[in-house]
Parts: sequence; structure tokens; C-alpha cells
Amino acid sequence: MENSGGISASLQGRYASALYELAAEQKAVSAVESDLANLRQAILVSPELAALIRNPRVSRQTTADAMAALGKALKLNALTAKFLGVLAENRRLAKLPEIVGAFASIAAATRGEVTAEVTSAHPLSADQLTALAAKLKASEGKDVKVTATVDPEVLGGLVVRIGSKQIDSSIRTRLNTLANAMKG
Repeated sequence: MENSGGISASLQGRYASALYELAAEQKAVSAVESDLANLRQAILVSPELAALIRNPRVSRQTTADAMAALGKALKLNALTAKFLGVLAENRRLAKLPEIVGAFASIAAATRGEVTAEVTSAHPLSADQLTALAAKLKASEGKDVKVTATVDPEVLGGLVVRIGSKQIDSSIRTRLNTLANAMKG
């Protein structure tokens, strides 16, 4: 499998590639992708879960038990739940957020999509996201899946990342550029 950007060369890329191949064999790619998105969200909203997956002092068995309980609570696909167990056993849970990102990139590339990470100061409406996706599709020539995040530090405007490209039209960047220009 050829992945753009050398995803499979990294540790998290190898885990994501292996999971993707298994999910493709079992025709469960969309289910696993959905599970991983739910896991990413759970890690973001739960500081306790984020601390657990990063704490090397917690035993393998304890993390494996916690991941099994989390799998049941989130009603994860059997493959996703087993994968979490493997990560716990191999002490790789700290890499889970990166693995989730790599899996999403592999799945998107396979579908002929690119993912755009959009950061704005305020939440974007569904209409705004749809219009942005259409404009990005026109410029990229591929279907674009938009992942939106909110960061008040942006102040206004957008920061769009597609792969290694970044389009920064945020007010914060404009103010910083103006301040640097005034310094001389």
C-alpha cells in the first residue's frame, strides 16, 4: 500500500496501515474510522483518559482493562476494541491520537479525498463548511473532507491546513505581520 507523505514509515503509520488493511479485509473501514473518531473525541474531552494513555507507570493489564471497558462503553467494533488491546499490550497507547490521524489519512487517500483542518475563532455553520469544502475541492481537484476546530486565539478569519500546505488568513497573523512591519 502506498501512502502519501511516508505515513507508513512512522511507528503510528505502521500501526494505522496494519489496522487499515485488517479493516479493509473485514469490510469495516467506515466502522473503524468512526470508532477512531469517537476515541479521538473522548481523549479530547477527558483529561483522565488522556493522562491514562500517556502514563507509563500504569501497568499493561490496567490499561488493557481500561481500554476494554472504554470499548464496551463506546460500543466499539470488535476490531477496534482488539486493536486498543494490542496498543495497551505493546505500550503504544500514547501514540493513539497520531494513529487515529494516520488512519484517517490512509482512508481518505484510498477514497481519493484530502483532509483539510480548518481552525476558526468561532464555530462555522454547516453552510459555511459546505461552501468552504466546495472552494477547496475546486482548488485541490479532489474531494475535501473538512475537519473544523475552534481556537479563539485566531481572533477571526481562518487557518486551513491541507497536508503540508497552510493557508493562514487569520486576523492574529495579519496583526503580527503588521507589528513586525512597523518595527522596521
